[in-house]
Amino acid sequence: MEFIDIAKSRYTTKKYDASKKVSEADIERIKEILQYSPSSINSQPWKFTIVGNQELKEKLGKASYFNEEKLVEGSHVVVFSVVESAANFEENMESYLAEGAVWYYNNFLKPQGDEKVQNWMSEQVYLAIGYFLSAIASMNIDSTPMEGIENDKYKEILGLDGYQPLVAVMIGYRDEEDGNQPAKTAKSRLELDSVVEVL
Repeated sequence: MEFIDIAKSRYTTKKYDASKKVSEADIERIKEILQYSPSSINSQPWKFTIVGNQELKEKLGKASYFNEEKLVEGSHVVVFSVVESAANFEENMESYLAEGAVWYYNNFLKPQGDEKVQNWMSEQVYLAIGYFLSAIASMNIDSTPMEGIENDKYKEILGLDGYQPLVAVMIGYRDEEDGNQPAKTAKSRLELDSVVEVL
């Protein structure tokens, strides 16, 4: 399938078929996809937590506002977390970053202060999320990105030491009655010429 066809067919799933689960083989592929997520200077300031355990999903569901039903019915939830502080990031970066990347961080990012560094690290996690949504769509797995989560409760439930959850992405297979799928509700996008300019 051409990538443009994937882009036109993927959508935010509103209702999942609880009887269908992502296979262990596909979870292994997803783990590797996450490992290869892109980031600025190869910074990788993140942790990805894949939760398939039903009891844990239900606990997370209660910390997910109006998304609780999706956590109960979907197959797995992938939690995208960022390194909790610039100090934590700096403690480990020299063990895997190229010399030039360390130089860039120390000379361009760090002087801007911890808040800027934290925002920059969070931006890398969002890059990974966009990449992930496209990757799993290519595997014919449906998804729902969810910013509507109680971040601190997710952190506590998952025991995430040194990381702060930012976004959860539910994955699984759509209920055929899901009214949000493009076959039932056309995707809405701004006109091409209003968002893309070629100079």
